[in-house]
Amino acid sequence: MNEPFDPGLQPERTLLAWRRTCLALAVATAVAVRLLAETVGPAAVIAGLAGLALNAVAYVSVAGRYRRVHLGLTRSGALAVGGRSLALMTVTVLLVGVACAGYVAGRAWPT
Repeated sequence: MNEPFDPGLQPERTLLAWRRTCLALAVATAVAVRLLAETVGPAAVIAGLAGLALNAVAYVSVAGRYRRVHLGLTRSGALAVGGRSLALMTVTVLLVGVACAGYVAGRAWPT
């Protein structure tokens, strides 16, 4: 059961792709907080921490998703997946987007 399910290793490639996406989004969130902190203030830090927390949950979630897929494929040949990881990544991207919109709005209308 420790062997990969298929010779093409599709579940393993998917896991690695999700992990790369999570890491890239974490870096983008950190950079956004760095740029937004001056304009938006403490709200940028709060949004950044929320984004990083969601990203961490998504990172852990994809490992669980991989285990479920692997077990489902090796035991019954059925693919059992959920959409939690995708939902977490979507919320994180939206959070970073709203923070960046706040940055743009703060630059357009200086006080």
